[in-house]
Amino acid sequence: MDPLEASRLVTDEYSAKILVATFRRPRSAIDMSREYGIPIAACYRRIHALEQASLLRCVERALTQKGKRISLYSSQLKNAYIFFEGGRLRVRFQLASGITKDFGGDWKAVDVDVPE
Repeated sequence: MDPLEASRLVTDEYSAKILVATFRRPRSAIDMSREYGIPIAACYRRIHALEQASLLRCVERALTQKGKRISLYSSQLKNAYIFFEGGRLRVRFQLASGITKDFGGDWKAVDVDVPE
């Protein structure tokens, strides 16, 4: 993932709502969709993208009153930093596990091509 893609992931409206909703306690996609007005298909797409980036994980498979299993998700993101320095974009995610993920290779800045 490049720095621009990483910054878009956490600043996307739906992704941000999901990360905030799951910060204190695990939540299901259906609950987040209803409470935050996120279309269910978009909610699942964002959950998948956040899981791929290790920013969200399924922590439980709960049984509903109707006997159906639902996934409960929890945010793994502790801090997110987006740097714009000297015309370059860098992104750093600090996870709850203590792992730090830097985007831009070996934490060297990556140039963003700007159309003229």
